[in-house]
Amino acid sequence: MSRTPAKAPAATYWNPILETMPLERLREVQFRKFRRIVTWAYENSRFHRAHYEAAGFEPGDLRSLADAALVPKVDKGHMRGIQRKDPFPYGDMLCVPLERVTEFRQTSGTTGQAVYQADTWQDWEWWAESWSYLLYAQGYRDTDRVFLPFGYNIFVAFWAAHYAAEKMGCEVVPGGVLDTEARILKMQELQTTAMMATPTYVLGMAETAHSMGIDPTRDLAVRRITCAGEPGASIPATKHRIEEAWGAKVYDHCGATEIGAWGFECEDQSGGIHVNEALFLAQVEDLETGELIEEPGRRGKMIITALDRIGMPCVRFDSKDVVEWGEEPCSCGRTFRLFKGGVVGRSDDITKVKGVLLAPSAIEEVVRSFAQLGDEYEVEVTKRGDLDVISLKVEPAPGVDLTGPAQDDVLRGLKDQLRLKTNLGYKVEVVEAGSLPRYAVKAQRFKDLRKVNG
Repeated sequence: MSRTPAKAPAATYWNPILETMPLERLREVQFRKFRRIVTWAYENSRFHRAHYEAAGFEPGDLRSLADAALVPKVDKGHMRGIQRKDPFPYGDMLCVPLERVTEFRQTSGTTGQAVYQADTWQDWEWWAESWSYLLYAQGYRDTDRVFLPFGYNIFVAFWAAHYAAEKMGCEVVPGGVLDTEARILKMQELQTTAMMATPTYVLGMAETAHSMGIDPTRDLAVRRITCAGEPGASIPATKHRIEEAWGAKVYDHCGATEIGAWGFECEDQSGGIHVNEALFLAQVEDLETGELIEEPGRRGKMIITALDRIGMPCVRFDSKDVVEWGEEPCSCGRTFRLFKGGVVGRSDDITKVKGVLLAPSAIEEVVRSFAQLGDEYEVEVTKRGDLDVISLKVEPAPGVDLTGPAQDDVLRGLKDQLRLKTNLGYKVEVVEAGSLPRYAVKAQRFKDLRKVNG
């Protein structure tokens, strides 16, 4: 039987009423908001009305939260298909006049053509509010001096985090146009206490700092890091590496340009990501049958609705994120449910190799668990005749001599662990330290070249 979460002091929560609301009442709030945003989209967007009518659905069909599955899903393909049409450049998914649009953002484009996103000022306030929930849950307070080392551009990245930190009273230091060395020096000069970036870039910054003779654990004051953009901060071995490199607590966050900042790890770090169920409705759908999964222990893809976003509503969006519900409520006292282990991959990233389903995050967990190996690695899947071949390149950790018997031992252990965790064999090569690509935003370490070469 699931235990009741312990109540924590109100100071622990950004919004104690909603974050600790009894589940039955929270579901009522979600349903009321869901019906409202579906009706808004139907009445104000030509795209949504046509999409719903084609499926034989109208808002009056919603009588309970269980009926949410009647609403047809939307994915990136729909959003790309309407771009550059009237009203330019967003197409007829837009629910407000163009003059109400105050923010343009677009996706990073790492999974295909970039998607444009329009937000009203009301939406942007909502973005900041959703980030405030997560930053407060991770211990950010008005005493923090927060460094943001991302390029301030058309990709949403940590834009809303900037405004949320200001809203909470933090001092924000934007490091946009500075290069990595200049960012590290500025963090040292100002003794910034917190930072937000991708796991890849955080590890890269530590590597650069050491090359400058700066030890982040000793010479910098960062004690809290929020990661996003990649699954690394929810992968125990990667989280451990970052925490060791910085002497700081590392927290994960999940969000997307089209959705918003929907998930966060709290200070209790109970092995999962909270869904902000005050502002979002998340559902988990079986990857093969499409059945909605309510029970823990079964993985599926997340279908999500932003309950308060009005400019370009995100209603039943197929995120492709692979998740599973956690079994127990978090000890922090929030009634928001957890996704166990956070986002464990993407349904369009999980690929079949030699008849086995492979998630790239499983490889990362194994590689990062070997202290003798550096932070970077690269995986290529190729075809030789009818056979799939997985090639893995790794680097030695700084100061580690991986030659002779030492290399043989590491390679043997690495191959054994990879086979144990993924049920697959790998061709592993140790390459020169620093020779693999470095990434500033979203890393592309896994490359499936079978279709390219085939």
